[in-house]
Amino acid sequence: MKVAVVLPAAGLGTRMGRSSAEFTGTSRKQFMLLEGSPILLHTVRKFAACDHVTEIVVALRPDDLSWVGDLLREQIRNKTVRVVEGGNSRQESVERALAAVTPDTDLVAVHDAVRPFVDVEIINRAIEEAHEHGAAIVGIVPVDTVKQVTGAQASGAKVRSTIPRERLVLAQTPQVFRYDLLKQAFEAARRDGFVGTDESSLVERLEQAPVRVVMGSDRNIKITKPGDMDLARLYLEQETARQALS
Repeated sequence: MKVAVVLPAAGLGTRMGRSSAEFTGTSRKQFMLLEGSPILLHTVRKFAACDHVTEIVVALRPDDLSWVGDLLREQIRNKTVRVVEGGNSRQESVERALAAVTPDTDLVAVHDAVRPFVDVEIINRAIEEAHEHGAAIVGIVPVDTVKQVTGAQASGAKVRSTIPRERLVLAQTPQVFRYDLLKQAFEAARRDGFVGTDESSLVERLEQAPVRVVMGSDRNIKITKPGDMDLARLYLEQETARQALS
Protein backbone atom coordinates (compact mmCIF):
# COMPACT_ATOMS: atom_id res chain seq x y z
CA MET A 1 0.00 0.00 0.00
CA LYS A 2 1.38 3.38 -1.06
CA VAL A 3 0.27 6.40 0.93
CA ALA A 4 1.08 9.99 -0.01
CA VAL A 5 0.69 12.86 2.43
CA VAL A 6 -0.30 16.32 1.18
CA LEU A 7 0.37 19.34 3.38
CA PRO A 8 -0.99 22.73 2.26
CA ALA A 9 1.44 25.32 3.66
CA ALA A 10 1.00 28.33 1.39
CA GLY A 11 -1.14 30.38 3.78
CA LEU A 12 -0.32 33.94 4.83
CA GLY A 13 -1.28 33.51 8.49
CA THR A 14 -3.53 36.55 8.64
CA ARG A 15 -5.27 35.36 11.82
CA MET A 16 -1.99 35.38 13.74
CA GLY A 17 -1.58 39.11 13.29
CA ARG A 18 1.28 41.52 13.72
CA SER A 19 1.76 40.88 17.45
CA SER A 20 2.90 37.32 16.78
CA ALA A 21 5.50 38.48 14.29
CA GLU A 22 7.05 40.68 16.97
CA PHE A 23 7.79 37.62 19.12
CA THR A 24 8.49 34.92 16.50
CA GLY A 25 9.78 36.83 13.48
CA THR A 26 6.81 35.89 11.30
CA SER A 27 3.01 35.91 11.38
CA ARG A 28 2.94 32.89 9.07
CA LYS A 29 2.05 30.20 11.54
CA GLN A 30 3.52 27.26 9.62
CA PHE A 31 6.99 28.80 10.03
CA MET A 32 6.76 29.92 13.64
CA LEU A 33 9.38 28.23 15.79
CA LEU A 34 8.76 25.59 18.43
CA GLU A 35 12.00 24.71 20.20
CA GLY A 36 13.95 26.10 17.27
CA SER A 37 12.11 24.25 14.49
CA PRO A 38 9.27 25.54 12.29
CA ILE A 39 5.83 24.13 13.09
CA LEU A 40 5.73 22.70 9.57
CA LEU A 41 8.82 20.59 10.27
CA HIS A 42 7.30 19.20 13.48
CA THR A 43 4.22 18.20 11.47
CA VAL A 44 6.22 16.55 8.68
CA ARG A 45 8.18 14.54 11.26
CA LYS A 46 4.97 12.91 12.50
CA PHE A 47 4.17 11.55 9.05
CA ALA A 48 7.78 10.59 8.39
CA ALA A 49 7.46 8.33 11.46
CA CYS A 50 4.55 6.39 9.88
CA ASP A 51 5.47 3.12 8.17
CA HIS A 52 2.49 3.40 5.81
CA VAL A 53 3.62 6.75 4.37
CA THR A 54 5.70 6.57 1.19
CA GLU A 55 5.95 10.24 0.18
CA ILE A 56 5.16 13.71 1.49
CA VAL A 57 4.23 16.63 -0.78
CA VAL A 58 4.16 20.17 0.66
CA ALA A 59 2.46 23.04 -1.18
CA LEU A 60 4.20 26.38 -0.60
CA ARG A 61 4.31 29.94 -1.79
CA PRO A 62 6.90 30.48 -4.58
CA ASP A 63 9.32 32.40 -2.32
CA ASP A 64 9.44 29.49 0.14
CA LEU A 65 10.07 26.63 -2.28
CA SER A 66 13.86 26.73 -2.17
CA TRP A 67 14.62 27.20 1.51
CA VAL A 68 11.80 24.98 2.81
CA GLY A 69 12.69 22.28 0.31
CA ASP A 70 16.30 22.35 1.48
CA LEU A 71 15.25 22.25 5.14
CA LEU A 72 12.91 19.28 4.68
CA ARG A 73 15.39 17.28 2.62
CA GLU A 74 18.06 17.92 5.24
CA GLN A 75 15.88 16.97 8.21
CA ILE A 76 13.78 14.14 6.73
CA ARG A 77 15.94 11.33 5.40
CA ASN A 78 13.66 8.29 5.62
CA LYS A 79 10.88 9.47 3.27
CA THR A 80 10.59 11.09 -0.12
CA VAL A 81 9.68 14.74 0.50
CA ARG A 82 8.85 17.12 -2.34
CA VAL A 83 7.68 20.72 -2.49
CA VAL A 84 5.35 22.25 -5.08
CA GLU A 85 3.98 25.70 -5.69
CA GLY A 86 0.64 26.15 -3.95
CA GLY A 87 -2.30 28.34 -4.90
CA ASN A 88 -4.23 31.26 -3.50
CA SER A 89 -6.54 29.02 -1.46
CA ARG A 90 -6.21 25.83 0.53
CA GLN A 91 -8.30 23.95 -2.03
CA GLU A 92 -6.11 25.09 -4.90
CA SER A 93 -2.94 24.24 -2.95
CA VAL A 94 -4.16 20.73 -2.16
CA GLU A 95 -5.16 20.15 -5.78
CA ARG A 96 -1.73 21.23 -7.03
CA ALA A 97 0.00 18.97 -4.51
CA LEU A 98 -2.32 16.13 -5.49
CA ALA A 99 -1.27 16.55 -9.12
CA ALA A 100 2.34 15.97 -8.04
CA VAL A 101 1.62 12.73 -6.18
CA THR A 102 3.09 9.55 -7.69
CA PRO A 103 0.38 8.12 -10.01
CA ASP A 104 0.43 4.59 -8.55
CA THR A 105 -0.42 5.90 -5.08
CA ASP A 106 -3.24 4.04 -3.30
CA LEU A 107 -4.26 6.56 -0.63
CA VAL A 108 -3.75 10.27 -0.06
CA ALA A 109 -3.77 11.80 3.41
CA VAL A 110 -4.36 15.56 3.58
CA HIS A 111 -3.25 17.23 6.79
CA ASP A 112 -3.12 20.79 8.08
CA ALA A 113 0.49 21.94 8.16
CA VAL A 114 -0.16 23.56 11.55
CA ARG A 115 -1.41 20.46 13.38
CA PRO A 116 1.93 19.17 14.69
CA PHE A 117 0.54 17.18 17.63
CA VAL A 118 -1.38 14.50 15.78
CA ASP A 119 -0.56 11.04 17.15
CA VAL A 120 1.12 8.58 14.82
CA GLU A 121 -1.34 5.96 16.07
CA ILE A 122 -4.28 8.13 14.94
CA ILE A 123 -2.65 8.64 11.54
CA ASN A 124 -2.28 4.89 11.14
CA ARG A 125 -5.90 4.24 12.17
CA ALA A 126 -7.18 6.78 9.64
CA ILE A 127 -5.08 5.21 6.89
CA GLU A 128 -6.29 1.71 7.73
CA GLU A 129 -9.93 2.85 7.81
CA ALA A 130 -9.60 4.56 4.43
CA HIS A 131 -7.85 1.51 3.00
CA GLU A 132 -10.86 -0.60 3.95
CA HIS A 133 -13.69 1.83 3.17
CA GLY A 134 -12.26 4.38 0.72
CA ALA A 135 -12.52 7.52 2.86
CA ALA A 136 -11.86 8.43 6.49
CA ILE A 137 -11.43 11.58 8.53
CA VAL A 138 -10.24 12.25 12.04
CA GLY A 139 -12.77 13.99 14.28
CA ILE A 140 -13.81 14.57 17.87
CA VAL A 141 -17.19 14.89 19.55
CA PRO A 142 -17.82 18.46 20.76
CA VAL A 143 -17.94 18.94 24.52
CA ASP A 144 -19.84 22.23 24.36
CA THR A 145 -23.55 22.50 23.69
CA VAL A 146 -24.09 23.54 20.05
CA LYS A 147 -26.81 26.03 19.10
CA GLN A 148 -28.22 26.77 15.67
CA VAL A 149 -28.81 30.51 15.34
CA THR A 150 -30.32 33.02 12.97
CA GLY A 151 -28.69 36.29 12.05
CA ALA A 152 -25.05 37.19 12.50
CA GLN A 153 -22.88 34.88 14.59
CA ALA A 154 -22.01 37.68 16.97
CA SER A 155 -24.05 39.73 19.41
CA GLY A 156 -27.65 39.90 18.33
CA ALA A 157 -27.92 36.36 16.96
CA LYS A 158 -31.02 34.43 18.02
CA VAL A 159 -31.08 30.76 18.97
CA ARG A 160 -33.27 28.58 16.78
CA SER A 161 -32.52 25.18 18.27
CA THR A 162 -30.07 23.02 20.18
CA ILE A 163 -28.28 20.40 18.08
CA PRO A 164 -27.72 17.02 19.80
CA ARG A 165 -23.99 16.54 20.28
CA GLU A 166 -24.16 12.80 19.63
CA ARG A 167 -24.91 13.60 15.99
CA LEU A 168 -21.98 15.99 15.62
CA VAL A 169 -18.27 15.64 14.95
CA LEU A 170 -15.66 18.38 14.80
CA ALA A 171 -13.53 17.51 11.80
CA GLN A 172 -9.77 17.46 12.19
CA THR A 173 -7.02 16.14 9.93
CA PRO A 174 -5.61 13.92 8.55
CA GLN A 175 -8.36 13.18 6.07
CA VAL A 176 -7.53 10.10 4.01
CA PHE A 177 -9.03 9.00 0.71
CA ARG A 178 -8.46 6.64 -2.18
CA TYR A 179 -6.26 8.50 -4.65
CA ASP A 180 -8.69 8.09 -7.55
CA LEU A 181 -11.66 9.16 -5.41
CA LEU A 182 -9.96 12.34 -4.26
CA LYS A 183 -8.91 13.18 -7.82
CA GLN A 184 -12.51 12.81 -8.98
CA ALA A 185 -13.72 14.97 -6.12
CA PHE A 186 -11.39 17.83 -7.04
CA GLU A 187 -12.25 17.55 -10.73
CA ALA A 188 -15.98 17.72 -9.91
CA ALA A 189 -15.48 20.68 -7.58
CA ARG A 190 -13.53 22.60 -10.20
CA ARG A 191 -16.12 21.82 -12.87
CA ASP A 192 -19.00 22.91 -10.62
CA GLY A 193 -17.27 25.90 -9.08
CA PHE A 194 -17.68 24.35 -5.63
CA VAL A 195 -15.44 25.51 -2.78
CA GLY A 196 -15.39 23.26 0.29
CA THR A 197 -14.16 23.87 3.80
CA ASP A 198 -12.24 20.58 3.81
CA GLU A 199 -11.44 17.69 1.49
CA SER A 200 -14.19 15.53 2.96
CA SER A 201 -16.82 18.04 1.81
CA LEU A 202 -15.60 17.56 -1.77
CA VAL A 203 -15.69 13.77 -1.52
CA GLU A 204 -19.11 13.76 0.14
CA ARG A 205 -20.59 15.43 -2.96
CA LEU A 206 -19.68 12.43 -5.11
CA GLU A 207 -21.74 10.04 -2.96
CA GLN A 208 -19.43 7.22 -4.01
CA ALA A 209 -18.02 6.18 -0.64
CA PRO A 210 -19.17 6.83 2.93
CA VAL A 211 -16.68 8.93 4.86
CA ARG A 212 -15.78 7.07 8.03
CA VAL A 213 -14.77 8.86 11.24
CA VAL A 214 -11.77 7.91 13.34
CA MET A 215 -11.82 9.40 16.81
CA GLY A 216 -9.11 12.00 17.20
CA SER A 217 -7.72 13.89 20.17
CA ASP A 218 -8.26 17.31 21.67
CA ARG A 219 -4.47 17.64 21.60
CA ASN A 220 -4.54 17.62 17.81
CA ILE A 221 -4.92 21.39 17.77
CA LYS A 222 -4.74 23.62 14.71
CA ILE A 223 -2.45 26.52 15.54
CA THR A 224 -4.24 29.58 14.20
CA LYS A 225 -4.27 32.27 16.91
CA PRO A 226 -1.48 33.82 19.02
CA GLY A 227 -2.75 32.12 22.18
CA ASP A 228 -2.39 28.70 20.54
CA MET A 229 1.38 29.03 20.67
CA ASP A 230 1.40 28.86 24.48
CA LEU A 231 -0.53 25.59 24.34
CA ALA A 232 1.73 24.30 21.57
CA ARG A 233 4.83 24.91 23.68
CA LEU A 234 3.25 23.02 26.58
CA TYR A 235 2.27 20.07 24.38
CA LEU A 236 5.73 19.91 22.84
CA GLU A 237 7.34 19.94 26.28
CA GLN A 238 5.09 17.07 27.38
CA GLU A 239 5.73 15.16 24.17
CA THR A 240 9.49 15.54 24.53
CA ALA A 241 9.33 14.36 28.15
CA ARG A 242 7.36 11.24 27.16
CA GLN A 243 9.85 10.41 24.42
CA ALA A 244 12.73 10.75 26.89
CA LEU A 245 11.07 8.19 29.17
CA SER A 246 10.29 5.67 26.44
